[in-house]
Amino acid sequence: MTLYIDADACPVKAEAERVATRLRVPMVLVCNGGLRPSQNPLVTLKIVAEGPDVADIWIAETCGPGDVVVTADLPLADRCLKAGAQVIQHNGEVLTPANIGPRLATRDLMADIRAANPFHQGGGKSFDKADRSRFLQSLDAALRAAGLPG
Repeated sequence: MTLYIDADACPVKAEAERVATRLRVPMVLVCNGGLRPSQNPLVTLKIVAEGPDVADIWIAETCGPGDVVVTADLPLADRCLKAGAQVIQHNGEVLTPANIGPRLATRDLMADIRAANPFHQGGGKSFDKADRSRFLQSLDAALRAAGLPG
């Protein structure tokens, strides 16, 4: 069991490290660079080559059953779910094979709407304390469900 973090622009790296440390789960931060290595022996920093989706490709090809992936990237989440991993978003939302299809369809629809309206001023809600708390609860539950003793 490994916890993989899509670390570029991830707002919950520190929280994930705290949970991984408490539960004694190895954690891998995957990014294109720019992060300091953690002094925590359970945390590994995997720096991949620059380029579009290189970190995503590495995570999707490496994760599998029993692993947990933290990402906001829906196409990456879909690939990780197909590989057998559990997936959690930064706000604590758990993605599953049952809900990823509609989420991808909505993402694609919104991209089409934004492309058709150059004046669209959209954007999601800001990340807040409730999101952080929900993430901590979801990550703890996912890691325990992946095989840790309760």
